[in-house]
Amino acid sequence: MTDAPATTFTPTSTHWGNYRVEHSGDNILGIHPYDIDKEPTPIADNMLAMLDPAVRIPQPMVRDSYLKDPHNSQPHLRGIDRYVPVSWDVALDLAADALRQARDKHGSQSIYGGSYGWGSAGRFHHAQSQIHRFLNMIGGYTASANTYSIAAAEVILPHIIGMNAFHVMGEAPTADDIAAHCKTVVLFGGAALKNSQVNASGLHAHSASAQLKQMRDAGVTFINISPIRSDTADFLNAEWVAARPGSDVALMLGMAHVLYTEGRHDAAFLERYCVGFDRFLPYLLGTEDGVPKDAAWASGLCGIDAEQISQLTRKIAAGRSVIGLSWSLQRQEHGEQAYWMGTVLAAMLGHIGLAGGGVAYGYGCVHNVGFGGRRCSPFRCASVPQGENPTGSFIPVSRVTEMLEKPGGSFTYDGQTLTYPDVQLIYWAGGNPFHHHQDLNRMRKAWRKPHTVIINDPFWTGAARHADIVFPVATMLERQDWGADTDGANMSPMRQVVQPFAQARTDHQIFSGIAQRFGIEQAFTEGRSEIEWIEYLHEETRARAAEQGVTLPPFAEFWAGEQIYYGDQLPEVPFTLERFRSDPAANPLATPSGKIEIFSEVIGGFGYDDCPAHPVWLDKEEWLGAPRSTQFPLHMISNQPRLKLHSQLDHGPASRSAKIKGREPVRMTARDAAARGITDGDIVRIFNDRGACLAAAVISEDLSENVVELATGAWYWSMDPVEDKPLEVHGNPNVLTRDKGSSSLAQGPTAHSCLVEIELFDGPLPEVRAFTPMAEILSDPASEAR
Repeated sequence: MTDAPATTFTPTSTHWGNYRVEHSGDNILGIHPYDIDKEPTPIADNMLAMLDPAVRIPQPMVRDSYLKDPHNSQPHLRGIDRYVPVSWDVALDLAADALRQARDKHGSQSIYGGSYGWGSAGRFHHAQSQIHRFLNMIGGYTASANTYSIAAAEVILPHIIGMNAFHVMGEAPTADDIAAHCKTVVLFGGAALKNSQVNASGLHAHSASAQLKQMRDAGVTFINISPIRSDTADFLNAEWVAARPGSDVALMLGMAHVLYTEGRHDAAFLERYCVGFDRFLPYLLGTEDGVPKDAAWASGLCGIDAEQISQLTRKIAAGRSVIGLSWSLQRQEHGEQAYWMGTVLAAMLGHIGLAGGGVAYGYGCVHNVGFGGRRCSPFRCASVPQGENPTGSFIPVSRVTEMLEKPGGSFTYDGQTLTYPDVQLIYWAGGNPFHHHQDLNRMRKAWRKPHTVIINDPFWTGAARHADIVFPVATMLERQDWGADTDGANMSPMRQVVQPFAQARTDHQIFSGIAQRFGIEQAFTEGRSEIEWIEYLHEETRARAAEQGVTLPPFAEFWAGEQIYYGDQLPEVPFTLERFRSDPAANPLATPSGKIEIFSEVIGGFGYDDCPAHPVWLDKEEWLGAPRSTQFPLHMISNQPRLKLHSQLDHGPASRSAKIKGREPVRMTARDAAARGITDGDIVRIFNDRGACLAAAVISEDLSENVVELATGAWYWSMDPVEDKPLEVHGNPNVLTRDKGSSSLAQGPTAHSCLVEIELFDGPLPEVRAFTPMAEILSDPASEAR
C-alpha cells in the first residue's frame, strides 16, 4: 500500500484574485484566497469546474464535412455538423495546410487573428501574444484595434485629453484623496461592486468595499445616475437619479446649462486649461439652433424633473466633486459623446487636477480603476514578443461580422477610410466571440463565410462548437506560468497543480507544432522550454525594475515562493492631470493645443455627422425615446455578471447558483411584469427583430420602469441551429443586442442600445445542453447539431 501524496499549497493567479491551491497529487482539496485579501470574490468558487470533463475538449476535433474534404469544407454546416476526434498530427497538418492555402492564395490579410479575450492572467500563456507571435512569423494577419470594453473611450480620450484611455483610467482620484478633499461623487452609470471583483491582470487583495466605506465615513455624498439602483453599493446610501438609458449626454448638457447660466462654472479653469469652450457655448445656449440645452430640455429626454436637475447641479457645484463615467456609457450609440461631455462638465466645475476631484473614467469598472491607489509601477512587466505585423491590416474590434459580410467594403475609423479584407480563415485563441459579440444570429450567418475556422479552447464553448478544427488547451491549473499586475505592484508564480486533461496542450505547444510545419519552430520558441520562457520574462522584468530602483527576487527564489507585493518600494506619484494643472506650460497634454479640447479641430476635420467637433446630443435609433420603442417598449441592459468573469466558467457552481430552471435571470419591475402576466420565477421569452432567448423573470424594484437587466455570460445554446434565428434557450443577451458601431470615429460596440419585448413562455421547456458532454450530444440521433 502506497502512501497518499503529501498535501501541498501551490500559488496561482487569476483575473479575480491570487490564490493558494490545496492539493494532494492531482486531487485538489480546496482553493484559498490569501489572508491579505479581506474581500475575496465568490467567482473563485467556479475554479474547480475548470477540471470538469463534461465540458472539456479531450483531443483534437475536426468538423465531419471539413475532415472528409478540407477543400470543399461546406462552411454552412458550422454549428450543425458532428465532430470527429483525430490525432494531433492530423489536426496540426490540417491547420498548417489551411493557413498556408489562405496566405499563399489570398494574402496574409485573409487570415483574421484578432483573438480577443481574457483567457488567462498569466504573462507567458497569454493567448493573444502566442497567436499573434506565430501569425506574424508566417507573414502576418488582419488584426483588431481597441477593446469591446472601452473602444469608444480609447479613441475619443486621446483627442480630448491627450492620454491613453487605460492610462488615465488608472489615474482615477484615489479613495484617500476623495475622503480628504471631496464633497460629492457623481457616478454616471454607477460603480457596481461586482465589477471591481476583477482586474485586467492579477489581483493580490480586493479592497473596493473598504475604500468606498472610507469615503462614506468621511462624509462624501454619492449620487448614482443610472437606471439600476444597485449600480452602487447599498451601504453608500447613494441618491438614486434614475435617468432614462442612453440619455446621459442630455442630462449632462442640462447640468452644464445650469452651471453657466447661474454663474457656477469655473471660467478661469476653462480659460487656462481648455480650448474651445467659446465654440461649444453657442450650442449649449441654443444660439446656433434655437434650442437651449437647459434643464427643461434635458428633462424631456432623460425623464428627470427639471428642478431636480437644477438642484443636482447646484449640489455638485457647492464643493469639490468627482464626475465618474462608467464604461457602460460609451458602449451605446454615440458612446464617444458621453465621455466627451462628461469631461466638459468636469472642466466647467473646475476640479480636474485637484486631489480628490475632477473626472474618473470607468470608475470601479475593474478593481484598479478607482481602487488601485498611486503606487503604480514605473516599469512594465515583460511579455512574449509578438513581432511586427507586416500586413498593417486591421479592423475595429467589434466590426468582425461586418468584415465577414462586406469583403472589399470600406469603413471609417478615427479619420481614416479603410477597406475590409476578404477573410478566408479565422484563428481564435483565448476568447469566445459567441459570448462577447453582438447580434449573434447575424454573426452566425457571417461566421459561415470563411473557408476555415480554427479554435484553441479548453472547453466546448459556442466558438468551439462553430469551428472546423478545434485544439484542446490546458487550463491555468494544468500548466506553468506567472502572473504580474504592475498597476497593483504584485506578482505571483503560477505553478502547475495537476496534469493536463486528456490530450490537452498549451497554446504555446500548439503553435510550436504548427510552426514546425512551416519550418520556423526554432524561431518561434527561440530554443526555450516553457519554464525557460517564464524565467526569461521574469528576469527581464527584474532588470527593468532594477533600473527604476525596485528590487525583485531572482527567478529561483520567486518561483519557489508565494505572491509578492512591492508597492512599498514605490513612491506615491502625482497624476498626469495634477501635473498639468500645477503647470500647464511645463506639463502640456498631448493634444494639439496642449490643453483639454472641448472643441476639437481634428475631429471636426474628419467631417463626421455622427461625431462633430464638440460634444452634442444626437438622437438614437434604439432607446425609449425612439419610434422603435412602440414595438419593443423595454430597454435591455446587458451588464457584467456577478458570479463569473464574462462567460468564463459559466458551468461552475457559483455561476449555476444564480440560474433559475437552468436559465439566466432577467430582472424587471413589478409593474412591467404585471402588465405582461409575468410573476417571479416564470420562464419568459425576450425578443426583438434580431432574435429571441429564454430567461427566468426576477421581480425587482432596483430598476427604472421599462428597463430590464439580463447580464451577459450564459453559454450560447439554441433550439435549432439550422434556423436563421433560432430560439436561444439559456439566456444569452447577445442574440438581442445590436451590432452597429458607436460612430464613424471609434466604431465601438453599442450593446447597451437595445430595445426588446418580453412575454410569458408557456411552451415545453427546452433542455439547455451547453454543459452536456459532447460525446453524449454526438451520440444523440435527435441532436446532430453542435
